[in-house]
Amino acid sequence: MRLYYLLFVLPLAVLVAGCGGGGASKLNASDVAVVANQHISKAKFDELMGQQKRSLKSQGQSFPKAGTTAYASLRTQVMTVLIQNAEFESEAGKLGVTVSDKDVQTQLDQIKTQYFGGNQKRYERELKKQGYTDAAVRDQIRSQLLAQRLFNKVTASVKSTDKEVHAYYIAHKDQYPPTRDVEEILVGKNKETLARSIYSQVKGGADFAKLAKKYSQDPGSKNIGGKYTAKKGQDVPEFDAAVFSDAKTGTLLNPVNTKQYGWFVIKLLGDIKPTAEAAVAETIRAQLEQQNRNQEMTDWVTKTTKSYCNGGKIKYQAGYQPTPDPCASLATATNTTTTG
Repeated sequence: MRLYYLLFVLPLAVLVAGCGGGGASKLNASDVAVVANQHISKAKFDELMGQQKRSLKSQGQSFPKAGTTAYASLRTQVMTVLIQNAEFESEAGKLGVTVSDKDVQTQLDQIKTQYFGGNQKRYERELKKQGYTDAAVRDQIRSQLLAQRLFNKVTASVKSTDKEVHAYYIAHKDQYPPTRDVEEILVGKNKETLARSIYSQVKGGADFAKLAKKYSQDPGSKNIGGKYTAKKGQDVPEFDAAVFSDAKTGTLLNPVNTKQYGWFVIKLLGDIKPTAEAAVAETIRAQLEQQNRNQEMTDWVTKTTKSYCNGGKIKYQAGYQPTPDPCASLATATNTTTTG
């Protein structure tokens, strides 16, 4: 198990970070940037670049050479991640969101148990193999926990109303197809004669459940009397068309031949039932709440980003300012929205 797969690695997506200006603490010689009072060290920058180098190597790709456009692009992405991490650290303090050393240890213990069988030496061997330090692993875990707790804090009040759930259900009814209870015996391919024999036996009053147990090739239903709840559009076309026809409840259908599975003997046990809103309401509610929480967090990140850009809370060491400047892009987007 490779550590950079099991550990949280912040995405190298340009999530617009801050730009330079007054209001930040003084840069130290060992800093690549400072965000408000959060110092980002060159050691941290080098560490993240090293992670990306190992990741590219694992994919059979070469790490770009310094001075190339590809290297500048990667450096910009890494700086963006580091800047946003620092912004999150600063905002977490304002919101009372914390991650203790004990929290980090608990998560690390779970990782060791899950991927290394709780064996400290195996864990240490993997660290050495991949060029990680225990401190780097703990730092990544802390970033993961902080990001998750910020998400929970910012989106804690997000709820989906019954009205929203109902509106979604009405607009997406095709996602909740009708069902019909049946008894079915999968006889199989090239077995028309046997299928018609079973059909005749059922027609003559034979016990469907006993025949299903004896003849059906469907392991999911043969031992429960052939009982099956069909969902429209989910089965092979020939079976689906027969079950959801206008035939009345109680009808023993003529044997149905399907291209994929062969012959079926089917009896309709119930009417076609639409999927009730109540049956899927909680699933819809959870889906909507997750979407709304994601949007709430996106809006919060955008607002936070703007506050750092406009407040001049970030300074860069020479040679480390992202190119292009994310704040310039943000300002352009804001102006376009305002004047458009």
